[in-house]
Amino acid sequence: MEYLMELLLIAVGAALINNFVLHYFVGICPFIGVSRNVSMAFGMGCAVTFVVSIAGFLSWFFTYFVTRPGAPVSSWVWSMAGGSPETVVDLGVLNYIIYIFVIASSVQFVEMYVRKFFPPLYKAFGVFLPLITTNCAILFACLEIMKHVAGAETPAAMWGLDKALTMSVAGGVGFAIAITLMAGIREELDSCDVPRSLKGAGIAFIVAGILAMAFMGFTGVDRGLEAWMSK
Repeated sequence: MEYLMELLLIAVGAALINNFVLHYFVGICPFIGVSRNVSMAFGMGCAVTFVVSIAGFLSWFFTYFVTRPGAPVSSWVWSMAGGSPETVVDLGVLNYIIYIFVIASSVQFVEMYVRKFFPPLYKAFGVFLPLITTNCAILFACLEIMKHVAGAETPAAMWGLDKALTMSVAGGVGFAIAITLMAGIREELDSCDVPRSLKGAGIAFIVAGILAMAFMGFTGVDRGLEAWMSK
């Protein structure tokens, strides 16, 4: 029960309490650019969820086995090369490069899939689909995993693959929820009398700020869940 509770708290925290877009303000570019239509926004949310899940899995794998201090693969290669077994091998300097390649390859796979099976959606995405590569929300998820794997103070505090995947999937779902809500509101705004000076990005950023304040209402939900489960 304690294990499931820990995963639930990570999921709720990533999707609602600490929503990537509305709490950390990462991934704003597609959030504003693709939130004009609900169906297109939902498709983008699903694509980002898939990419961040794959990127989270691969980033945990490379961080845990290759780049963190004392990682088994890098330590084995060092020993095979004749290095001292007492030396702690740290390849953390390669993390950013690996994460960028992981994200780019995942986005390329999604782009080929959408172009083949959903051509109208591919055309609707336009330039924003390949721009998922530069979506800092995905890189943010990879860096969060790095922080809890390579930066863990003790081995017991180190995240396993289960926690990394939970945070990645929940973060992507949170992004999908935020961008779909934003698209629904902006569709309603099309029939409203918006001042000319606020049309376009102006009113979009105001709505995003209001959504961010609304999501602040989820603060403390994790503590409430923890208290309820401990009874």
